[in-house]
Amino acid sequence: MSDLISVSQAEALIAEHMPSFGSERVRLGDAAGRILRQAVHAEHDHPPFDRVMMDGIAVHWSATLPRRLRVAGAQMAGMRMQSLSAHDACLEVTTGAMLPAGTDCVIPVEQLHRDGDSYALADGYQPAAGQFIHRRGSDCTQGSLLLSPGMHLGPAEMALLAANGVAMVEVAAMPSVAIVSTGDELVEVDAPLGEGQIRRSNDTAVRAALRLDGFDRVVAEHIVDDEDATRVRIAELLLQHDVLLLSGGVSMGQRDYVPAALAAEGVRKVFHRIAQKPGKPMWFGIGPRGQAVFALPGNPVSALVCATRYARPALRAALGASPAAPEYVCLDEAVDINPTLASFVPARVQTDTQGRLMAYPVPSRTSGDFSSLPRTQGFVQLPPGQGKAPAGTVASFYRW
Repeated sequence: MSDLISVSQAEALIAEHMPSFGSERVRLGDAAGRILRQAVHAEHDHPPFDRVMMDGIAVHWSATLPRRLRVAGAQMAGMRMQSLSAHDACLEVTTGAMLPAGTDCVIPVEQLHRDGDSYALADGYQPAAGQFIHRRGSDCTQGSLLLSPGMHLGPAEMALLAANGVAMVEVAAMPSVAIVSTGDELVEVDAPLGEGQIRRSNDTAVRAALRLDGFDRVVAEHIVDDEDATRVRIAELLLQHDVLLLSGGVSMGQRDYVPAALAAEGVRKVFHRIAQKPGKPMWFGIGPRGQAVFALPGNPVSALVCATRYARPALRAALGASPAAPEYVCLDEAVDINPTLASFVPARVQTDTQGRLMAYPVPSRTSGDFSSLPRTQGFVQLPPGQGKAPAGTVASFYRW
């Protein structure tokens, strides 16, 4: 077991060696879901003018404000600024309009009664100076930092980009990724099953996970268990892609050709084998042109766990994404742990009546048993130890 590295060591080594994929400028409409690679500052004060917050009338407030006010005109949203000079008059206003010059109070329509060319205030209603006015620059002033590099561009961020005139956005460039399944036993999803065969599923799972992270330049490949074919295809893929995610052929069996093929094509091994269960045979290295190569175990649970725990966060970090906040859960029941290996245990999570996020373990019978995974949202990570991790243990949680 001395050749095994710890989970934290593997994580640190990947972070140390991962390449950067650079940035590109895209149109605003194509930026949703991407990682921002520029700082965005306020183009102008927000709001850029004193803004009316309610439909109604704008008046010049005083302690002796008349209860009936003559309509002297209107200030609609999008109109140039109007003005009011008479203190016994008002201007009709709509939400979002500029506050007319000479006014400092908006009275909502719900507190008014229209009577010909005048408005009467509702009985007992007493307006206050400055009410229902969204003051210029009260949200932020011109030049304020609004968005920082590393932010994920969701709906709120997209709205800020649009409001500040950012028509072209600098975002992280997406790498080209090849997901490679190895094994003679694997057939396509729509192929009939022969004796001893199974359908490919690891590449489908990993590809889905990457797509949820926004990676859209992803292809899936299959290599049979042949030493020469493995080396030739890996050489071709290294020329075509920035990232390789291989599944299977990475352990110590007589037909596990992947590590030797990678070495023959100039991929430098950073580590091979992690003190964890499942996923102990995982391999990571860097190609001759800086390509990131993750070689995952072939068993479905192992492959998805390793992709979730190492490959996906490493790829997001390489885009410059801000680190995700760690998530912790509380075990609902005791869980068997390994004396020398970290344990990754699939679990269902749910918030209890005290507001705690509880984890309900759904352990796989083997690392090839993925039929129970749809009943889970991810897995807990438990350190090596004797016996069981007791109920109530607080553990890190990683979502699929």
